[in-house]
Amino acid sequence: EVQLLESGGGLVQPGSSLRLSCAASGFTFSTYAMSWVRQAPGKGLEWVSSISWGSGPTRYADAVKGRFTVSRDNAKKTLYLQMNDLKPEDTAIYYCVKGWVVIPATPPAGQGTQVTVSS
Repeated sequence: EVQLLESGGGLVQPGSSLRLSCAASGFTFSTYAMSWVRQAPGKGLEWVSSISWGSGPTRYADAVKGRFTVSRDNAKKTLYLQMNDLKPEDTAIYYCVKGWVVIPATPPAGQGTQVTVSS
């Protein structure tokens, strides 16, 4: 059974940083590209960032480019998202998903991790 467990969210002030983690199990993590997506209150899912299977190419949505960095540790089967200079518009539930530049049709089954940016 595929399991993706996100963590690291919280309530922070604008300009702060957070590091999200996603622990994967139930599939061969090292052979899949992985992505972060988010869902803001009252809005649909938005793709945030992707990383190839071997920590090679990465891509970012324009809204986060230059502020967020995606990385992975295949030995630990863990995906990361370093988020710097957070803005109120980054407030959302963040999910990790399998695949490259994917936007799921429905919210992922996992619980996600809540990020709230507010002064």
